[in-house]
Amino acid sequence: MKISLNWLKDYLDLSGKTPEEVSELLTDIGLEVEGMEEVESIPGGLQGLVVGEVKSCERHPNADRLSVTQVDVGGENPLHIVCGAPNVAAGQKVVVAPVGVTLHPVEGEPFKIRKGKIRGELSEGMICAEDEIGLGHDHEGIIVLPEEAPTGMAVKDFLGIKTDIVYDIGLTPNRSDATSHLGVARDLYAALKVRFDYGKNLKLPDVSAFRPDEERLPMEIEVKDAEACPRYAGLVLSNVHVVESPDWLKERLIAIGQRPINAVVDVTNFVLHELGQPLHAFDYDRIPGHLIRVQHLPKGTPFTTLDEAERQLHEEDLMICGGNDSPLCIAGVFGGLSSGVTEKTSRVFLESAHFNSRSIRRTSMRHQLRTDAAYVFEKGSDPNMVVFALKRAALLLKEITGAEIASEIIDIYPKPIQPVQVSLTYEYINRLIGEELAPDYVRRILEAMDMQLTEESEQGFTVAVPTNKSEVTRPADVVEEILRIHGLNEVPLPGHLKLPLVYSEYPDERRLQEAASGYLTGQGFCEMMGLSLSESRYYPDLLPVPEEELVFINNTSNVQLNIMRPDMLPGGLEAVLHNQNHRQTDIKLFEFGRIYRKEDAQKYREEHHLTLLLSGYKTGQSWLQEQQEVNFYTLKAHVNNLLQRLGMQGWQSQEAGDPRLAFGLRYHRGPQTLVVFGRVASGILKQMGVEGPVFFADFRWDHLAKAAQKNAVKTKEITKFPAVRRDLALVVDASVKFEDLAALARKLGKKLITDINLFDRYENEEQLGKGKKSYAISFIFEDPAKTLKSKEVDKVMNQLIRQYEQQFKAIIRR
Repeated sequence: MKISLNWLKDYLDLSGKTPEEVSELLTDIGLEVEGMEEVESIPGGLQGLVVGEVKSCERHPNADRLSVTQVDVGGENPLHIVCGAPNVAAGQKVVVAPVGVTLHPVEGEPFKIRKGKIRGELSEGMICAEDEIGLGHDHEGIIVLPEEAPTGMAVKDFLGIKTDIVYDIGLTPNRSDATSHLGVARDLYAALKVRFDYGKNLKLPDVSAFRPDEERLPMEIEVKDAEACPRYAGLVLSNVHVVESPDWLKERLIAIGQRPINAVVDVTNFVLHELGQPLHAFDYDRIPGHLIRVQHLPKGTPFTTLDEAERQLHEEDLMICGGNDSPLCIAGVFGGLSSGVTEKTSRVFLESAHFNSRSIRRTSMRHQLRTDAAYVFEKGSDPNMVVFALKRAALLLKEITGAEIASEIIDIYPKPIQPVQVSLTYEYINRLIGEELAPDYVRRILEAMDMQLTEESEQGFTVAVPTNKSEVTRPADVVEEILRIHGLNEVPLPGHLKLPLVYSEYPDERRLQEAASGYLTGQGFCEMMGLSLSESRYYPDLLPVPEEELVFINNTSNVQLNIMRPDMLPGGLEAVLHNQNHRQTDIKLFEFGRIYRKEDAQKYREEHHLTLLLSGYKTGQSWLQEQQEVNFYTLKAHVNNLLQRLGMQGWQSQEAGDPRLAFGLRYHRGPQTLVVFGRVASGILKQMGVEGPVFFADFRWDHLAKAAQKNAVKTKEITKFPAVRRDLALVVDASVKFEDLAALARKLGKKLITDINLFDRYENEEQLGKGKKSYAISFIFEDPAKTLKSKEVDKVMNQLIRQYEQQFKAIIRR
């Protein structure tokens, strides 16, 4: 949100504060200034231009349309300037740009004045026209200033050109009271009064002159949904001239990044940013039956908005309609093309209303219309500012356009919204703040914020919270308001810290996460941190998550990120794509994060995951070894090593059966999944624009952490006796997995077999037969107490061979 310092000065005397001091104070009271810049009402601010007096003017000896002048600019010697304007003459006061000054013309790029010769005559500057310095579009001749203009004076000072300081405030969602310049001024006023004994009053706009004129035009209003629209007011203006806005109004809007359009639209924008109350102007003669109905329309009703886009309405969209139920405006969000003010408009119906914040937010998000009005309404506008803003706008339009007020204010407000009553004690305030504040001091802060005490005792009080603070509803909220004005920096630091001793089982989840991170970073992985927000467009077409499981949110900052992420893969692939776009193709990433699913109307599920992503080559280019691309087995090795690092043992393996993966495995212990990993499906990569292949592992960290706590890493002494290796080649059916063979070997030789390794796999239908494959497996035998004898090893191997032949119909290759 942009706030103009000059605009704030309309309400407060800030003459004793520098822009930097105001910035610090704003940040200190909870309106964080994220940036500040100097804004000029005219590009360049007429810097360097001076008032000059033409002492002499003669024809150029080598050009009929040029003049040679001597111009006094207050220096020791007059400037010799060649001028092409037809109206230049001796005795004039003119605008002069000396050598070195940069001009900012209305059209074209800025340029610097240089000393040089024009047709043989020296020129030491330039006598300027309006369009050459950005003052206007006139190029008929040079600017002639009044005779009283002091020679040598800066033109910007003579013309009163102003500069402004604009603050960029990062407004938090709970600050509905600070969405306008007056709202910010109220906060500043409270801080100045409490901290600096500011003795002046806050200067509010004066609407005391408001009264209807003689002409009266009929207008009716019906509100059919008082919950969505608690208050609706309006009035009619006649004899309106849709003209260009005066300079002061355009300067105010331009300073905060608003583009002036015409006086009617500009006044509504001005009041919005001044008072925080959105207004809308309708062409009175284009309202059917001169009747306004605030209502809902059937789903699918077409409506063409001001941007000439046709939109299909939702049954929950609150609409402003005419007498024949034709839609004129999406309430609080965007106007319609058929009822807006044009250059031909002479009579205007001006609307000012208070809408339900949730209703406006849903409609704004649904149609992706992020307007300034919607921004204010969805935070919570002040219902008691509705009529004041209407009077303010009517008086401005009367002053600027010559309009007449052609009706009384029609105010539909069946159930007035009352200030929230909040009770709290001084002990509670001091406990939350961490400092003893005197009751008189607390009352002084509340009074400065216009928060009136309705009940009071020695222990505490009840306060009426102004209706512009829609988020202040609890005792803690009131304490926060007190603390903002008192100042967080004023709360003293404690002399000592109290830390509780907390016992947790070893290893706890944090240490397990550190262990996993340590292993992965040691293997060259980089940790990434994706957003917990995602885009609903990924589901269910791209990734198999039903829409009813998605957790939708109202994200006013980025409408595309409209759900809590139900899967870690899209965010990871976005990171892969980002790296690939920056020519980083060898990718090893890991992320700890949470996913969110909706189980039913009242129940949600949150899961903790660890994901790995691999793509590109294992190592960089080197003359020592040929580069190898990462593959499924690269990922599998990392998955297995990580599980072992965490002390995991005895998991089962099966095909992943995961639609995210082209192929892969699932490790589990009974029904509980530990990890699913494999190659990402090419269709997903293609739709996201990622160049493949990409390998992905998804650990259920909740399950893994619980299992790892019961299976802590164990160590044992390295045996001093030699190991024995035996190799076995066997032919089995293609359906037999190595894991099944290894599991049987571990069962039979659990006391002696310490390692099992598959070192060859072979398939050849002509040599082995159809549906057959050959495995070559090595077995390592060790006994920690003695050197093994051949007959002991042979005994286990013979048992193993018999079991392979019986259970798997294996043929031993001898």
